[in-house]
Amino acid sequence: MSCLQTSVSSSWIYPTVILCLFGFFSMMRPSEPFFMPYLSGPDKNLTIKEITNEIVPVWTYSYLALLLPVFILTDYVRYKPVIILQGISFIVCWLLLLYGQGVKTMKVLEFFYGMVTATEVAYYAYIYSVVSPEHYQKVSGYCRSVTLVAYTAASVMAQLLVSLAGLPYFYLNVISLVSVSVAFLFSLFLPMPKKSMFFHAQPSKEAPPKPPGKDAASEGPQKDHEPVGKGVFTISGNPCDGQLSDPKPENVALRVFTQWLQDLKKCYSSKHLFYWSLWWAFSTAGFNQVLNYVQVLWDYKAPSQSSTVYNGAVEAIATFGGALAALAVGYAKVNWDLLGELALAIFSVVNAGSLLLMHFTTNIWACYAGYLIFKTVYMLLITIAVFQIAVNLSVERYALVFGINTFIALVIQTILTVIVVDQGGLGLPVSIQFLVYGSYFAVVAGIFLLRSIYIIYSAECGSRVQSSTASQNPYGPHPQEPEDV
Repeated sequence: MSCLQTSVSSSWIYPTVILCLFGFFSMMRPSEPFFMPYLSGPDKNLTIKEITNEIVPVWTYSYLALLLPVFILTDYVRYKPVIILQGISFIVCWLLLLYGQGVKTMKVLEFFYGMVTATEVAYYAYIYSVVSPEHYQKVSGYCRSVTLVAYTAASVMAQLLVSLAGLPYFYLNVISLVSVSVAFLFSLFLPMPKKSMFFHAQPSKEAPPKPPGKDAASEGPQKDHEPVGKGVFTISGNPCDGQLSDPKPENVALRVFTQWLQDLKKCYSSKHLFYWSLWWAFSTAGFNQVLNYVQVLWDYKAPSQSSTVYNGAVEAIATFGGALAALAVGYAKVNWDLLGELALAIFSVVNAGSLLLMHFTTNIWACYAGYLIFKTVYMLLITIAVFQIAVNLSVERYALVFGINTFIALVIQTILTVIVVDQGGLGLPVSIQFLVYGSYFAVVAGIFLLRSIYIIYSAECGSRVQSSTASQNPYGPHPQEPEDV
């Protein structure tokens, strides 16, 4: 019996099922769409100004402060302890939300929610250490899809309970506490990984040399499926016979950090990856700001104490629409190398327009519509960006580059928060904030519009030069491909 249990536990199915159950229950939080009405209602009796300018900014600051230490700790302790820490942080958040009172207590809550979001990296990285490479794509899809389904289901449940059953917001938080507690229990049953991507990597005995002139930016998509155990040797991209060309420091931590710096330098030397990462960082920063304060804006446009609130329905539709848009990307026949940044520019204009609509309109339904457009477009574009960045990266580089992009996005978001939101900065009211965010996305759109024009013009000029050279010397060698911009 024990042998059979060991066999099942060591397969990819067992950890995937447990991780998906953890992801489902941790995202099954029906209180989430009604967070702001709950805080501003009779249960907590906080003002919109206190919520906007004092409480919510703490999440941004704590997330930024915790992200890098947690990222390093996650790999060092091999994921599971950090997933358990996330489960504990969830429980603390909802206990404070149910029984805490006052601005200071809510600030502590936001700190623990910053811990929750910082530890998400463990959830998405864990699976790469316990399943074989041939299952990476399938399992990643399961883990991401289940969280999307849970969030949509929770939003629908919340709206039905509020609109049809007249359930007070307090009991939505009780349901959320039960759900995250179940998630914590599932985290205890996860198998403990024997390896991690960096600190506990299992080096292969031999690293095959690459063909001359090849680097990480020019490898094919199959690079994604290299075993994690090859990380120590293949991560730098240098041809070698089982050893790195640069001497490695004796200290393990120093060796890993040195390797990270070398790897990041090599990754970001690709202009294609650099500009997609740049869009990711700027857009994610703006997206997070909008998500943080959109419920405050809705409450400003249609006060929840005197209006029917449809936050749950809007979140459910927006998430479902974003999922459909992301799914459609896989079937789109587009030359993303040539037209990708033009798409970023055009859709960033759409995002800017939707946020400006949310600022100028006095109709809550128009405000809801603007948010639906904004979230759907962002989820569409971030899916394209993830694919464009990850397609030529190994699993180790995937985690590292995505982690750095997220950190840069948080730095930008923190700057926005300090200047625009925090009471120590401008402390702008929420309606004016969305004018700033709309203008912010308009600037992002302008940058990538200029960049896309340059790419298309360069490609056209290169094509003409090649055609001219070929017509003058039809039997000579083909000209070298122009360098990718």
